[in-house]
Amino acid sequence: MAFDRAELEKLERRELQLTILSALVVLILASGVALFMYPLVFVHADPVNKWTPRIAFFGFCTLSLLFVGYLLDRHFTVRDLRKRLLEELNRNVQLRDQASVDVLQTIPDINHFQHRLTLEFRRAASQKSALSLLLVQVTLEDNETNTPAGKTALGEAARALARKLRPTDSIYQFGTGLFGVILPDLTPEMARQLTLRVGEFLRAVGESAKFSSQVLQYDYPKDVASVQEMEEIVDSLLPGARTLPADAD
Repeated sequence: MAFDRAELEKLERRELQLTILSALVVLILASGVALFMYPLVFVHADPVNKWTPRIAFFGFCTLSLLFVGYLLDRHFTVRDLRKRLLEELNRNVQLRDQASVDVLQTIPDINHFQHRLTLEFRRAASQKSALSLLLVQVTLEDNETNTPAGKTALGEAARALARKLRPTDSIYQFGTGLFGVILPDLTPEMARQLTLRVGEFLRAVGESAKFSSQVLQYDYPKDVASVQEMEEIVDSLLPGARTLPADAD
């Protein structure tokens, strides 16, 4: 979330101008009324009951000044509250961005992936069950992956990806913007549905986080016959880690 500082400052100046204009209008109207009241109160006052109109006159002037003071105090109070709110929102945004960056540091690397893939592949082969591998490539719009904004965007992508996975699934980071997901015990059709949901969710998040994504699915035994083939697919992406191969389906 980003704030348009120029627009906020413009609104602040406009509100100050309206407050000053309102105060001037009140002062001008009150001064005019006071000028009309002055002769009746002080020049042509009733000698018997002269203090009642004078009290009303001074009360009117006091209330007018208090109202002008209220307008100015309201403006500065609202400005201070808005400033505190923006500071709190900025702090929350920074904490969220830091959390996104921390997510990248907690995702296992390719060494853990190879170990887990071997175990899951052996289990799938012995139980004659299916095993799927998702490859997710995240590309930033500005291509600046080493900047704080770039790391935050990649972290947002990783968090979005993790939110759509099951507890039994595992996510790994092969390189900058390249993720892999092991999906055990899913038929190719079920894995395809999960792939579609992941892709749609990443596209939705990418609109605000300014990144695009590509998700590919490889299934055992439909697309690959051995764990070595899956590892070769991943290894082929590691040097550049920028472009995914053609869809295996």
